[in-house]
Amino acid sequence: MSALVGLTGQSGAGKSTVSDIWRDNGVGVIDCDMVARKVTEDNSDCNKELSKLFPECFDERLHLDRRQMADIVFSDRQKLKKQNDIIFKYITKYINEILESYDKSFIVLDAPTLFESGIYKRCKIIVSVLSDKKKRFERIINRDKISEDSVKLRFSSQQDDSFFINNSDIIITNNGDLSELEIKAIKALEQIKEIIYGKS
Repeated sequence: MSALVGLTGQSGAGKSTVSDIWRDNGVGVIDCDMVARKVTEDNSDCNKELSKLFPECFDERLHLDRRQMADIVFSDRQKLKKQNDIIFKYITKYINEILESYDKSFIVLDAPTLFESGIYKRCKIIVSVLSDKKKRFERIINRDKISEDSVKLRFSSQQDDSFFINNSDIIITNNGDLSELEIKAIKALEQIKEIIYGKS
């Protein structure tokens, strides 16, 4: 089975951009946000479980209102944990199915909730992307078109810099422009390959 490289970081730090850069350089990437959307499709088994706890977030077709769900769970840590406990088991099952059929030496798991899901334990290497809080705040406001209060709630549910620094093998700091991030992402990719393949 391929080695798993976990890619995570704070919301708005630039993790998805790093993921895209690596993908453009031939790296296999599993996007956990896409997997989460897959397992929460209308009338899925995951939605059936979630709807028992959050009926207000579903219609008669068991279609998930993601914005309403986010407003609920990001303001209540206990509800966030209950939601995650359900979704993570379906995500993990789906990821395991992908890994079984993957035939390259390593694959990147792009996962904003890498630690919360527990799947970090499967990773040979963990890479975290960090950025100044002000820059992250501005990026999310521009990207997601949500209120400042919603961003603050999202931030309050996430770990701080020190957690990621203490629990990661490689840190990418993204406080500059795209060209600077590309250089850092490629350097990190080279470090990953050295760990996986050994120094040439």
